[in-house]
Amino acid sequence: MDVAVSGMEIVSDLRLALSNRIGDERFDLWFGRATRLSIDQDAFCIETPDQFSLDWIRKHFRDDLEHVTASICERPLKLVFRLDAALKRHQRPPEAGTADRGGHPPVTGGPESEACDSNGGREKPGRGDQLRPGKRRFSHFNQFVTGNQNRIAFTAAQSIAESPGSVTPFLVYGPHGVGKSHLLESIWCSVRMSSRNSRCVYLSAEQFTTYFLEALQGSGLPSFRRKYRDVDLLVLDDIQFFAGKQATITEFLHTSDALLRDGRQLVFAADRPPAELAALGPEILGRMTGGLVCEVQPPDEATREELARRMAADLELAVPPSVLRYIAEEFFGDARQIRGALHRLKATVQTWGSPLSLQSAEESLQELISSHRRAVRLNDINRVVCSTFGLNPDALQSTKKSKSISHPRMLAMWLARKHTRAALTEIGQYFGRRSHSTVIAAQKRVNGWMQTNSPIFTAEGGLSTSEAIRKVEAQLKTG
Repeated sequence: MDVAVSGMEIVSDLRLALSNRIGDERFDLWFGRATRLSIDQDAFCIETPDQFSLDWIRKHFRDDLEHVTASICERPLKLVFRLDAALKRHQRPPEAGTADRGGHPPVTGGPESEACDSNGGREKPGRGDQLRPGKRRFSHFNQFVTGNQNRIAFTAAQSIAESPGSVTPFLVYGPHGVGKSHLLESIWCSVRMSSRNSRCVYLSAEQFTTYFLEALQGSGLPSFRRKYRDVDLLVLDDIQFFAGKQATITEFLHTSDALLRDGRQLVFAADRPPAELAALGPEILGRMTGGLVCEVQPPDEATREELARRMAADLELAVPPSVLRYIAEEFFGDARQIRGALHRLKATVQTWGSPLSLQSAEESLQELISSHRRAVRLNDINRVVCSTFGLNPDALQSTKKSKSISHPRMLAMWLARKHTRAALTEIGQYFGRRSHSTVIAAQKRVNGWMQTNSPIFTAEGGLSTSEAIRKVEAQLKTG
């Protein structure tokens, strides 16, 4: 038998075995047309068109690949992962005759009302695409501020924008004001700029619901379905809005299935993880989690400072570094709060005609800080720490002394000293009827952990001190 033919047969057997092992949907998603599998002497080669897919396959499917090669091949094969940008041409191109050069439905206030040019600005308006003063300018990747809390989602979004349909659907979730819509807008603009013939639609789940109900009541369902099932990219924001709207959920499910069958790109955003979206139904959740799911967490202090610096530059406002640090320390979680603070400072500068100083910024922003800051109580700290470490709600108030409970308890006492005005005796009484000296000792212990970033023991393993504090404080700040 010809060696090449033999190699092709082995690859065919490997593909079948891999599909059976990981499931048809996952196989089609990650090893479909855009991924090449081949035998090269004593190596089993896996080639993808982009770095993100290559890294994902290497990390999540190496064991599966090793298992099928060991079971199918007569000789041991080593795995070789390669990048081949030429494979992008194997991804589904836009179909002739289906292009909508406007690329958008008539959605008020959505990105569809503003086109993006290659420089990140606005297209010259064409027929039926007149730009009006005050229209929203949509975000691009180069404006996104990355940090540890959003880097994976950002990299995934860039990869999807470069190769629409390679990983679909894509779901990004997180609380309000952390950059989810920025990523969705960036994907939408990037795909439109790279392929003018692609039909791209971006709208909120509320808008989708409104248009569906209008079509339902006006007997316009065929037109509605043609509009949203014949696109190359469908971006839906705030999909948690669908909860409880069964008719809309059913229509959304059929729309998603129609697009997924053709390898079209779906991009979604939600304010909570899939596990908390049960009201959407198991069918939709199954399709969402069958693609790629990424979390975006509230920005850390360094990211907030960089956000403040960039926003100040956009507003043409000279802000001293000390004021930028002050804003990052006081305005947490929601980037909109940072922009609001900078607008307030700009108004102050215009009113008094004097440059900003730390003192003038503190005086100007005092009211804003007081209005958004929520008082932290001991039971808030108890709830969040127990949630972070997977403990029962009453675990920290018990007399148990195992490390999996005593270490989180000491951290809770440390957080209580930092975030509340409770007295030492009150803190000690709340967390297991300890004395005030125990609270002082706990504070010193946690300070020591912070210097070495030691692990805090839990029932499921260790969590570094810095990571534990970051997670708990993020939850405290967002309520």
